[in-house]
Amino acid sequence: MSTWADWLAAQRTAREAAGLQRVLRPRAADDDLIDLANNDYLGLGGHPAVRRSAADAALRWGAGAGASRLVTGTTTLHAELERELAGFTGREAALVFSTGYHANLSAVTALADRDTLIVSDAHVHASLIDAARLSRAAIRVVAHNDVAAVRAELAAAGGRRALVLTESVFSVLGDTAPLVELTEVCAARDALLVVDEAHGLGVLGDGGRGVLHRLGLHDHPHVVMTATLSKSLGAMGGAVLGSAALVDHLVNRARPFIFDTALAPAAAAGALAALRVLRGAPDLPARIHERGAELAGRLGVPRSAGAVLSVPMPSPRRAVAAQAEALAAGVRVGCFRPPSVPDGISRLRITTHVGLDEARWARAIEVLARVIADRAEPAPWGARGGQITGYQQ
Repeated sequence: MSTWADWLAAQRTAREAAGLQRVLRPRAADDDLIDLANNDYLGLGGHPAVRRSAADAALRWGAGAGASRLVTGTTTLHAELERELAGFTGREAALVFSTGYHANLSAVTALADRDTLIVSDAHVHASLIDAARLSRAAIRVVAHNDVAAVRAELAAAGGRRALVLTESVFSVLGDTAPLVELTEVCAARDALLVVDEAHGLGVLGDGGRGVLHRLGLHDHPHVVMTATLSKSLGAMGGAVLGSAALVDHLVNRARPFIFDTALAPAAAAGALAALRVLRGAPDLPARIHERGAELAGRLGVPRSAGAVLSVPMPSPRRAVAAQAEALAAGVRVGCFRPPSVPDGISRLRITTHVGLDEARWARAIEVLARVIADRAEPAPWGARGGQITGYQQ
């Protein structure tokens, strides 16, 4: 009979053999690496006004919120952030959570139950996958961006309430969802379309208001928006945006909201300050696309609709080796490996940053072009070795 220690050792051995072992690497505050792995696309996390607001909030309110939102954890900062997020994105109301993961868990689990049908794109984020599973609803996973498949599943729903899950900009391939068509399909069947704008907010749309706003879907009654505050806004937390009735329902029924300690005041203040900086600099998101186009061109890969560029690699081991080579040259990049990639192809994950000066940006491109030329081998952009969707993680 094997022990738990034996099982854990065997699990690690299997991960190492497949090149999938992950380790934590603490980062120092004075780290001078060129960081193209983090999600602070606009550089707002280090903006002086954002840092000052977060520091002042910590001094005034303390290190944490002290309780859940429904007890004493809701501060005036949370209310102000929710009001301004809703106004910026064109939604009636917003509700802030401690993480974007909790925002997705709350939106789905509070709206779905055993009598609900969930139709999910095969490439959605792990938080939406986990939310669907926890909801106890019937789940149908459809091929990536396949509107006809969504329509067919909703037609067969048999009168059940239905949710459709997608992202505005997908985090691995960097493509966008057919949101207009999906909204039309959902409206025709009275289904709700839950759209994760984690990689759209601050990057796309008028002044970074997101893809839904750009398409005129920001106030559509069949669309629910979720977002994170930890990417373009450079802080921490998440939000669900929609009608006042939706927010009221989440406050009363969303377990990740009800039983979780509220977002720390410093993070709320930082996100609020970042939002105000973004609102006052509406041309800032355009710089992401300028630099993204330059980077994609130099690396010889397709452009991303958002700020994350992924470069396919022939194997997990080669991806990790390329990542290490870039790090040795002073550039930090991320690495997508199974089961985090929906199509099974390992990739370097490179985020476009506006906050870098021109010299450091040029240096980063030079290093990455050399590393990818040394390490990459021809690899298809589709599935390799069979589909691995998020629902198989």
